[in-house]
Amino acid sequence: MKRKKIDLKKKLLLSLLFTASFLYLKAQNYDSEKKWIKDLKVGVRLQKAQKLYWENGLALDFTSPKIGNEHIHFGLSYVSTRLGSAVGTNAIKQDNFLLNVGYFFRNEKKLQPFTRLNTGFFYADYESEIFDELPNTALLLSIDTGLSYKFNAPITLHLSAGYNLNSGKGASGPGTLFPVFYQMSIFYNIFKK
Repeated sequence: MKRKKIDLKKKLLLSLLFTASFLYLKAQNYDSEKKWIKDLKVGVRLQKAQKLYWENGLALDFTSPKIGNEHIHFGLSYVSTRLGSAVGTNAIKQDNFLLNVGYFFRNEKKLQPFTRLNTGFFYADYESEIFDELPNTALLLSIDTGLSYKFNAPITLHLSAGYNLNSGKGASGPGTLFPVFYQMSIFYNIFKK
């Protein structure tokens, strides 16, 4: 049973990488008048669950001139304690695979307030058979809100605070899935129309 969970995690990570590669190639291959991606950004995400772990990882953000007048942003991210609190410690190794859609206000300005809806998959690896009875997976649903700032260089910074709508209590869900989290993402704009 543990083997199946690890295989699922690998499949999700590979699908995230495939989707990011596909979007980048699509953005590069369309004529300028037909391009459906205006901005494509990749970056790092630092995430902190309130009173618990640091989870760090990768994020992708893009927007299209054909959807929502460029106010709507779509994103993918992977954050894990494997790149945060669990490095060199005995912290629980946990992974978050997320898809999000957000609305960015004042999209032509450098400072943009935003709100996002996130969904995805959570997996905690307790690393011992004695914990096999505890729930270690969950579907994620969260909201976050924050500020985005576009620098003069091709760098964008997102700061946000969020709430997991289905946090765990240990018996009914993973006990390390806390409700309140904070994020900072630093993006490099790899494609701009």
